[in-house]
Amino acid sequence: MIISQGSLAMYKKKLKDIYAVLLREKMLKEVIIQQQWHITLPDHPIVDHVFHSLSYDSREADEATLFFCKGQQFKEVFLEQAVTGGVKVYVSEQPYDSIDAVGLIVTDIREAMAMIAQFFYDHPENKLTKIGITGTKGKTSCAYFLKDSLEQATNHKTALFSSEETTLDGVHYTRSHLTTPEALDLYKQMAKAVENGLTHLVMEVSSQAYKTKRVFGLTFELGIFLNISPDHISPIEHPTFDDYLYCKRQLIQHSKQMILNADSDYFELLAETCTLYHVPYVTFGRSLTVDVEIQDATDTRSFDLIAHTLSFSDLEGGYRLAILGTFNHDNATAALLVSHLLGFSEKISRQAIANTVIPGRMHVIDEPNQPLILIDFAHNYLSIKAVGELGHHLRPNGKVIILTGSTGGKALSRRADIAKALSEIADEAILTSDDPNFEDPAAIAKEIISHIDNDALSITVETQREKAIAIALSHATTEDIVAICGKGTEKEMKINGLGEPYPGDYEVVQQLLN
Repeated sequence: MIISQGSLAMYKKKLKDIYAVLLREKMLKEVIIQQQWHITLPDHPIVDHVFHSLSYDSREADEATLFFCKGQQFKEVFLEQAVTGGVKVYVSEQPYDSIDAVGLIVTDIREAMAMIAQFFYDHPENKLTKIGITGTKGKTSCAYFLKDSLEQATNHKTALFSSEETTLDGVHYTRSHLTTPEALDLYKQMAKAVENGLTHLVMEVSSQAYKTKRVFGLTFELGIFLNISPDHISPIEHPTFDDYLYCKRQLIQHSKQMILNADSDYFELLAETCTLYHVPYVTFGRSLTVDVEIQDATDTRSFDLIAHTLSFSDLEGGYRLAILGTFNHDNATAALLVSHLLGFSEKISRQAIANTVIPGRMHVIDEPNQPLILIDFAHNYLSIKAVGELGHHLRPNGKVIILTGSTGGKALSRRADIAKALSEIADEAILTSDDPNFEDPAAIAKEIISHIDNDALSITVETQREKAIAIALSHATTEDIVAICGKGTEKEMKINGLGEPYPGDYEVVQQLLN
């Protein structure tokens, strides 16, 4: 459920206009009116029926709602509930002849949702400069660096759609429920941002956004591809890594220009895709052959200084970030590149990202006579390995203790990937709960352990997360690093389909230290 930041203007569209969109896009199969099937609209009063809203939720549908029957779990009873609530017209991939309502039967419900939403909200996507960000890790961090940079450059006229937060006015923030919103919500949010006078949109684009066609028909002015490694592979997400990577790569075909991390796996494939579809691209990385070379500083303390050399501009020089980790400089570099390509002030961009704080990312607790504690949302191979490498970098004489878990019911391949990261980078692993949902967290931990191939790795299982954090801290000396991964700033634990209250990793640590 999207919380509107300000009242949305009244949008009105007639049935005959929606019909025209579907016909033009070659998405219409037939129209059902009074149990009669048509391909052209008959002379009937319903053709002038006016819609004031779009919805796929029967609980919020009424007479002025165009209702969408979407999703594998959709049941006819949901449509019956919507019609009971007043709905006169529905859009579906299949007809429901027993339902007393007009049916617009389409070839693909998700494509239809996107096209109709664009039309219904008067194409807000054409009124925003849109930057789409994808990758296995770093999307949110990059989005926040870029949001802060563009906020300063545009005088607070930048919207943010991230997995953490959404802002439609640059002032008020609400918690996000999906990395990329469903199409109806996406365009509604864009419309509100335009009404609020915003001109730019920073948006995380998940693989599921392309898999489920949430961004069907949307073209970004700039796209960013940060990195790739196996993730989100499960029966309810992507069946294979090939499918996951293919969906990620769709951003290239739907961007006017790309920014690519040349250090990413499968970079050659990404570059070939850009060339094939005539999408110009700029590269960054840590080699001499890229457009933007990242030179890591030798300073091993908290705030690493990074120097840039840009072969086609005057963007050379160093900058500092307020958060740890050389991997965060990949994300910051991509954000600086966007600002540069859009023609904004280099000085403003550098100043903005120097103060960026990202919810749930790389919180540091450094107190006297305690281990150095890192709290991060890291939850897959790349991110956990990166946090572990940072720990060894900051405390080379100590051990790295990593507390982590894996979600239940999805991203099943992540368990083997977490095990791989722990095997490569951790000195000790504490396995615990991380949104186990309908699965037994002990069974999830057992599966992770089955993939660990480092016999020297010390492993402890404690499914109660607060107790697990206490164990991790008790096992650490002042020379060690404790990395608490997975939850970040989240305040609930998903168990048996419900969001159970959870204090948050940061609060748990503070209570244990005091």
